[in-house]
Amino acid sequence: MKIIAFVTQKGGAGKTTLAASIAVAAAEAGHKVIALDLDPQGSLAAWGETRDAEKPDVDRIPQGRISELPTILEALRREGYTVAILDTAGLESTSGNLAMKAANFALIPARPSRLDLQATMPTIETLMRLEMRERFAFVLNQCPPGRNSRSTEAAAGLAAFGVLAEPTIVQRADHQDAIAAGQGVTEYAPEGRAANEVRQLWRWIERKLKGKSQ
Repeated sequence: MKIIAFVTQKGGAGKTTLAASIAVAAAEAGHKVIALDLDPQGSLAAWGETRDAEKPDVDRIPQGRISELPTILEALRREGYTVAILDTAGLESTSGNLAMKAANFALIPARPSRLDLQATMPTIETLMRLEMRERFAFVLNQCPPGRNSRSTEAAAGLAAFGVLAEPTIVQRADHQDAIAAGQGVTEYAPEGRAANEVRQLWRWIERKLKGKSQ
């Protein structure tokens, strides 16, 4: 089972929205997917409760059981899940650290702003401390449409600290509308540009996961 953790200590970066849509994209690609909400706010779990579709499975790990994460993940692996998506709290937390430690790969969403780029530093430091230098990437998220200097500068800044996932994710209404409808963006508007970007991002992640065993 491949474990992907969405981590950042900056709220509003679109972590849960991306985690939900990537979980759906992975399920559509044929994987047996479980999306686990480790965030006390419970946004991913709330999204899961509004869904009509059977896949992916969505569950919440209560804060009192966070320490059991390795055991829970091993049980899910035995149940035949091939991908686990972990959505963590947007702050320094035990759940975030455990998720990063358990993950085959960590994704750090960041918007193209100086504040967001600065806010990634504590997360990077934690990943380095956990010896995950080769197992994380940034996702440049909520970018303005079209070619613009802000996104280009942000991409260059993030690339200086680590790998930048492809493609960058443009800010489109489909993302918010999909979450509100209890869907991933590839379900909500399957022919849209947002859906295409998320499918490309999942394929990029899948390539990175090859050979990264847990």
